[in-house]
Amino acid sequence: MSSFRERVQAEARPGESWDEATARLRGTSINKAVTEEAELADFFVSADGISIKDSRHFMDVALFRMSKRTRRAGEVIRYDLADGYIEVKAGPDGMASIWDYDIVLMLISHLTESMNLYKRGRGAMPGRLFTPYVSDILKFCQRGDGGNQSKIIESALDRLKGTTIKSVLNRPSHNSKCVTREVKSESLISGYRVLSETASGKIDRVEIEAPSWIYKQVVDSHVPAVLTVSQDYFLIESAIARFIYRLARRASGNRRAKWGFKTIYERSEVTCFKEFCRILRRLIRSDSLPDYHLYEETGLSGPQLIMTPRSTEPGCG
Repeated sequence: MSSFRERVQAEARPGESWDEATARLRGTSINKAVTEEAELADFFVSADGISIKDSRHFMDVALFRMSKRTRRAGEVIRYDLADGYIEVKAGPDGMASIWDYDIVLMLISHLTESMNLYKRGRGAMPGRLFTPYVSDILKFCQRGDGGNQSKIIESALDRLKGTTIKSVLNRPSHNSKCVTREVKSESLISGYRVLSETASGKIDRVEIEAPSWIYKQVVDSHVPAVLTVSQDYFLIESAIARFIYRLARRASGNRRAKWGFKTIYERSEVTCFKEFCRILRRLIRSDSLPDYHLYEETGLSGPQLIMTPRSTEPGCG
């Protein structure tokens, strides 16, 4: 699906103004739904300083692998919830990692910014296509631009496309005692294609299609569906530290929050509880997580992690 802007440029007649071409193309569409779809713009906001956004609905589970080891095709991570479960399944290229997910964060951030501009009357209604240059991805995610980066980005896109998220929720019916089983399954991205390459054959620009679950959360939600993430998030090297930051941002916000070590472990995809506790306690001692202080308390069900926003500490503004 090309943007309406590109369609106007491609189909404008000789001597025809932009307004004339736009009016003609909008008026000649047979199906209104097709017209509305064509007018949705590709979203990529060419501006520095765009804040990092994440989907608040899945910030308390890992939708990706946390280790450097690539999970083989078909491997599954399952998280049991109070009202159902979530399964993350690896595609033919393996499971997406928390570092691959940086691209999804960029997609959510630009879609949110594009939608905000549209609401203020300063841009077109965004569609589902995100069209960044690889150099923009590397800059946004605060990565180097070494010679192998284009291959790394392409491999990450393959894994994101193949990794599926299946959620199963058991919802009670309003008019009876029956329980409705709600099942949804989508990939971390719906697809991608390479738009251009450099003279040396490296990927230059890509087109990424946002999955409908992300698009609907940003565009259709009547309540805040995304949360702003610290600009220092991409500088966090440890996968566990990244996961704890996302959990703190989702659970704590501007307040104090408490989670049991065991519960966090069960949602973090780490295989060894003892190793998880060692890493978490080292993270608590380092006190280096952006925006949040971490503390450990003893609880009836085991050790508890206390997450407190730094801004609420004594002496902070």
